[in-house]
Amino acid sequence: MKKLLFMAGIILITACKENLKNTVNEQVKLGHRNDVTIEIHEVLTDSISIRALDYGDRNYWFSGSDGQYGRINANTNQVKKSKVTFDENEKLEYRSIAVTDQYTYILSAGNPALIYKITHANDEVKLVYKEVEERVFYDSMKFWNDQEGIAFGDPTEDCLSVIKTFDGGDTWAKCKCNYMPRFIKGEAAFAASNSNIALYKDNVWLATGGAAARIFHSKDRGSNWEEYATPIIAGGEMTGIYAIDFIDENRGVMIGGDWNKKEDNLYNKAITYDGGKNWKYMNSGNGPGYSSDIIFVPETDGNEILTVSSEGIWWSGNQGESWKQLSKEGFYTVHMINSKEGFLAGRNRVSSFLLK
Repeated sequence: MKKLLFMAGIILITACKENLKNTVNEQVKLGHRNDVTIEIHEVLTDSISIRALDYGDRNYWFSGSDGQYGRINANTNQVKKSKVTFDENEKLEYRSIAVTDQYTYILSAGNPALIYKITHANDEVKLVYKEVEERVFYDSMKFWNDQEGIAFGDPTEDCLSVIKTFDGGDTWAKCKCNYMPRFIKGEAAFAASNSNIALYKDNVWLATGGAAARIFHSKDRGSNWEEYATPIIAGGEMTGIYAIDFIDENRGVMIGGDWNKKEDNLYNKAITYDGGKNWKYMNSGNGPGYSSDIIFVPETDGNEILTVSSEGIWWSGNQGESWKQLSKEGFYTVHMINSKEGFLAGRNRVSSFLLK
């Protein structure tokens, strides 16, 4: 009997050790890292301000000022730059970019609003959208797939300017204001880093700033919309939400602040667990101040968050409960392809990085 009890104890201890081992492995897989450091390598130095970054076709695509865009091979870091202008306008700002399996789309900020479609197979560049209006200013653009995409910007009427395509970007239709929430006077969107729009399956979220910091949410790819208030600082010309990211239909993060007071980290970052209806601050008064981009680190089950701004790079391993500044180097936007590797873009440069 004692021998049987002893053997049972051995089996139980072994099972517990195996369960503990599996738990530890699962935590590592889900990104429960207690700490990380960052290693940054410069890939491209230029004279342009690079505001938008996306990944597809085994390349990091970027776009920015002076009508320029390009791609960087993710394996070799080989850079290919291009330029497209309209009516000899050399000062076009391509602050939005979207990459699908077959195409890359770049969208200009300001008047006129222009969308160019670039075919990966032959590098053909085609103008697919033009909107001329004194108040036109588009901020962000995303695609669900090769056929369906959405872009939005400041109001030219009584609502956000939202345009959609269903044919691979060849034609675009503007949503009528009677299908959109009304805008608040002084409310705006920010063309910071193509970062104030997020997609997940059929969901799309849009973020605003200025007089109000709100989230507009559609569960059916932009056919019907709901509006949600947020606790992010608002009321000033340059205050509000600058970036959002969602890992599923419920969990999302946002960051912003006051562009004129970049060091201020009060009321500028929040997290939601119900699709954007309700938000709670992520350690207000600590961590990053004004930031232009925020992402969930891939392969970490939403535990790890990365933010970037002209003031530096910050990381959290516990959904924003605590923060660590990884670097004081300034960037505008970030994109990662796994839990370790990614690219950063900013003023005059693009860099690769590794989280270790």
